[in-house]
Amino acid sequence: VGTLPGGCDSAGNCFCRAEFAGPRCEQCSPGHHSYPHCYACSCDSRGAVDNNCSPAGQCRCHGNFAGHTCSQCALGFYGYPSCTPCQCSREGSLHSTCDQDTGQCSCRPKVTGLRCDSCVPGAYGFPH
Repeated sequence: VGTLPGGCDSAGNCFCRAEFAGPRCEQCSPGHHSYPHCYACSCDSRGAVDNNCSPAGQCRCHGNFAGHTCSQCALGFYGYPSCTPCQCSREGSLHSTCDQDTGQCSCRPKVTGLRCDSCVPGAYGFPH
């Protein structure tokens, strides 16, 4: 499947096309996936550790990135491609994750702010 014209040498080692590897071109080369098709990995350089991926095409993402190609923020981060930590207030927010576009945390009743760290108008004594 992946051999170049000229086939193999007398020892049985084949001359592989760039996307194939192994003595008989029986696997994908680094940066490719899904043998026998050997598609190029399409890892997002902003979020991926490198351009190598699993046999199924999953890229290795830095901790604040996620997705098949590392092209979105991981839970707990927002604002792709910067993927900034949410920093939701433990006392004022319902959970530690935020809106992945805006960074807005989900606030408890009578609490407001991007990070849910202040009282709504008319209420006082945050975090109580």
